[in-house]
Amino acid sequence: MALEFENTDQGVAGTLRNVANGLPPDHITIRGLLKQIGEQGMLFFCIILTIPFLTPIPLPGVSTVFGLLIMLIALGVILNRVPWLPRQLLERRVSSQQLAPVLNRGAQLFSRFERFIRPRWLALTHGATTNRLNGVILFIAGALLILPLPVIPLSNMLPGYAVLFLAVGMLQRDGLFVVLGYLLTIISAVYLGAWVAAAILAGQGISSLINESGAIFLWLMR
Repeated sequence: MALEFENTDQGVAGTLRNVANGLPPDHITIRGLLKQIGEQGMLFFCIILTIPFLTPIPLPGVSTVFGLLIMLIALGVILNRVPWLPRQLLERRVSSQQLAPVLNRGAQLFSRFERFIRPRWLALTHGATTNRLNGVILFIAGALLILPLPVIPLSNMLPGYAVLFLAVGMLQRDGLFVVLGYLLTIISAVYLGAWVAAAILAGQGISSLINESGAIFLWLMR
């Protein structure tokens, strides 16, 4: 099945509020959340996954899981098909009381700048080759988000915004936001790469930076 990008007439902010208002009282699974999102699909799910990272405070454990999800969605964009997601991940429960405020906070954020989002620079959002390239950059941004670097300022925020702008740009056919996503991905790679290089030169080694990601990845693949 091909992966289609659906433009939402009610806007990102309105859809986030609708999802928040439609949550069950106790909890919801990732599978249920995807069903709640409906036709907006995987790119809109990417937007939801970025909301916890739009602040300077790093979230190392959550960023690993959410980064992996974003990378799998990016593979779906590259291959132009609905991505495979691990069953254990789909059945993972999220508290509605914790999720609803996150969605409403995201709706407030989008309501401030959504008027600036509109279809433009369409060459950057149409065509199989362009979509694959956008998917590759989205994959890289997700990989940067997955890095376990909790002590580094902006380690989640920069790639989080990169994913956000890429997903919004592709979903809303706004090439300007796609370009912003590209730029933030490059900035994130340079910034985090410099920190990793500094850690290696300081003698800390690279293994301590990847142990957490590897353990969580193996747990998700079980």
